[in-house]
Amino acid sequence: MQVQLSHDTKNCTGTLEITGSKSESNRLLVLQAQYPNLSISNLSNSDDTKALQQALTTVPATVDIHHAGTAMRFLTAYYASTPGRECLLTGSSRMQERPIGILVEALRSMGANIEYAKNEGFPPLQIIGTALEASTVRLPASISSQFITALLLTAPKLKHGLKIILEGAITSRPYIEMTCALMRQLGIDVAFTGNTLEVAPTSHIPTAEIAVESDWSSSSYAYSILALAEEGALTLTTYRKESLQGDACLQSIYTQLGVESSFQHNQLQLRKIPNFKCPEKLLLDLAHAPDIAQTIAVSCAALGVACSLTGLHTLKIKETDRLVALQRELEKFGAKVHITADSLHLQPPTTLTADVAVATYNDHRMALAFAPLALKTTLQINDALVVNKSYPSYWEDLKKLGFSVNSIK
Repeated sequence: MQVQLSHDTKNCTGTLEITGSKSESNRLLVLQAQYPNLSISNLSNSDDTKALQQALTTVPATVDIHHAGTAMRFLTAYYASTPGRECLLTGSSRMQERPIGILVEALRSMGANIEYAKNEGFPPLQIIGTALEASTVRLPASISSQFITALLLTAPKLKHGLKIILEGAITSRPYIEMTCALMRQLGIDVAFTGNTLEVAPTSHIPTAEIAVESDWSSSSYAYSILALAEEGALTLTTYRKESLQGDACLQSIYTQLGVESSFQHNQLQLRKIPNFKCPEKLLLDLAHAPDIAQTIAVSCAALGVACSLTGLHTLKIKETDRLVALQRELEKFGAKVHITADSLHLQPPTTLTADVAVATYNDHRMALAFAPLALKTTLQINDALVVNKSYPSYWEDLKKLGFSVNSIK
């Protein structure tokens, strides 16, 4: 489906209910599979979370998680460490191009029985679950935090627990800290000192209920909308001032683009700062929050702000090569974009090209990030249903804020 977007008033005011954090939801679902007396509220309604939940609660011989990268990493470790669980773990054609060899080799060093069903180092994986005896594993610290989290989440059920030694500079530390904090809330003993993580074996936890905080990554599109609007204010539910999510850095970043944040009764209040003058250039290291890079780059292009975004090496192995995708689509609007293996440098257009058809590359964040441009120009979004991966109600939410969203295919 392709949608045509525009916005007549340029004023955005309203309240949006943002679904629970996908990152928190997926971590808690793996823990719940190991500790059934854990109950979870405000789960994400994303396709990724639904795919993971189904995979954890059914026992088919083949588990297809489609585009859900988090599910692929978490389930690889979970299935490999679950005695008696045998399955073929597979995904979309793009998923089968995303490397998983470092995680597989780490699990094999612990005694896991995993074979590559197609290409060495990539899904699909043939897994025979077994009791893992090793108590120590080493990993490069620069890898995706999801690989590290996959091991952390299964560590408490191992006979001897697990020590994870990270070698080098750590990527996306906030996501690792999030995992540790959630585990501690359940009474699991987790220590994170320097580059070493230690998890004590935990056979059971007290009965617990955890409410998932709403997704900060999804809030980034609300920030972008207000930054691009002429005036407005938005209320988002449900958020905490003291968040576990790294993307909460949006508060300080978008202050530089004219959006003020405050909290009231677990609601995030966003306000367009009147008569705000944007800086000429924004310099940001997003190593700890790479998922918001697309939103920020689009905001800057629309506001006439040059930007240099660094720390983006993980974007090349997401649903698509997000750096290449951003370059191609932003240049359609007249921007000049230079990318490296881990950075993006944007020179904004003088005038945004109208009626551009934005390709989404099977990547939800491309559709989500580019849609707010309708406040500045008319555009189309191809394969618009890709937003279901993380934010199924997105197009309806835009309509609530005065966007015209018309299906043209």
